[in-house]
Amino acid sequence: MTQKEKIMIELFDIGAIKFGSFKLKSGIISPVYIDLRILVSYPKNLKKIAKCYLEILEKLTFDRMVAVPYTAIPITASISFYNNKPWIYTRKEIKDYGTKKAFEGEFKKGEKAVLIDDMITTGASKIESLMPLVNQGLRVEDIVVLFDREQGGKEFLKNKGFRLYSLFTLRQWLDFLFKKRKINEKIYKESINFLKNNS
Repeated sequence: MTQKEKIMIELFDIGAIKFGSFKLKSGIISPVYIDLRILVSYPKNLKKIAKCYLEILEKLTFDRMVAVPYTAIPITASISFYNNKPWIYTRKEIKDYGTKKAFEGEFKKGEKAVLIDDMITTGASKIESLMPLVNQGLRVEDIVVLFDREQGGKEFLKNKGFRLYSLFTLRQWLDFLFKKRKINEKIYKESINFLKNNS
C-alpha cells in the first residue's frame, strides 16, 4: 500500500469522510461529505497531510502561502514548519474595529503566493478568498488542495487564470474505499452517480 493509500484509509478511519445527506456551500445536496476540520484533533494525521502538500509545493515557486479559513489554517501552519515559508490567512469576517484588515499576517506588494485549501467543489469560494489579496498587489497563480471533488472547480479556476493542483480526487478516494471494502456497493454507487450528475 502506498503512502497516499494509507492516508486515504486513515482519513476514513478518523471520520474525515462521511456518507448520508449533506448540503454543500453551493447549495447542492451530496451523499458524501469531506470534513478535514477534524484534523486538528489528530496531529499525527495532520503532519502526514502537510507532507502530502509538500509533494506539490516543492515543484512551485512562491514567496508565501495563503490559507483559506478555517480548515486550511492548521494545514498551512503545519506545512510551514516543514518548508519554512511565511504565510497569511484571509478573514471570513472583516472586523469593524482595530485594523479592519481582510487578512492576517504580512506580505509585500508584488510577492507571489500560493493558495492552500482542503478541497475544491465549484471554485467560487477560492475566488472570494483571493480577490482582496490580489487587489492589494499579491500575485497568485497556483492553488493547492488535498481533494478535488471534480465538480467543475478546476475548469472554473482555469478560466479565471489560476492553476489547480490536487493530491487526490474524490473519485479516487471512493474507488479505493470500495476496493478495500470500507464502504458498501450502495454507498459507492450513490456517491459515484452524484459525481457523474454534478461534474
